[in-house]
Amino acid sequence: MIKEFCSENHVDLAKAISMGAQRIELCDNLAVGGTTPSYAVIKYVCQLAHENEVTVMTMIRPRGGDFCYDEAEIEMMVEDCKVAKELGSDGLVFGVLTKDNWLDQVALERLFAVSQGCQIVFHMAFDQIPRHRQFEAIDWLAAHGVTRILTRGSLTGSALNNVDWLQELVSYAQGKLEILIGGGLTVDNVPELLEKIPVDQVHGTRLFW
Repeated sequence: MIKEFCSENHVDLAKAISMGAQRIELCDNLAVGGTTPSYAVIKYVCQLAHENEVTVMTMIRPRGGDFCYDEAEIEMMVEDCKVAKELGSDGLVFGVLTKDNWLDQVALERLFAVSQGCQIVFHMAFDQIPRHRQFEAIDWLAAHGVTRILTRGSLTGSALNNVDWLQELVSYAQGKLEILIGGGLTVDNVPELLEKIPVDQVHGTRLFW
């Protein structure tokens, strides 16, 4: 079981690692769902994590709000991907959608091109995609080398409220890419989730305390 600790900065990182965090999602501004952290924070966290054989997934997101980005923002994301890789990130976390909540395939292909050599994670922007198109999205993302999708199974609330749909996503994605479940998970309720869905990785800020 991989417990991915969502970390807003370096604070509590050593504690989480000592308690068994095998992977870190590093971001800033969790109040808006996470944005790209500073380069100094990325460098420090990667060094600390790698000394403890822990991997780091760095959020690439220029702002809070929706996931429809203009040309300038896509350029920012491309540059942030390059630098985050150079600073030691093992993976990059991003998501880009069109105004009708479908994958912005052109923008994503640009980001994929500069993310080679890293794990690629499509974040909870996935939950904005209408359910009837989510299997199609899994197929497209898998075909383009995405490692995993982070999802809570709906736009709001806890993953535990969406167990049936998450089970369908996990089943459909098997052999294609990984499904990482997050959203409202805590050290107390993860066992309940695992009783209902056979997953080997979970994500959150409260998985250890």
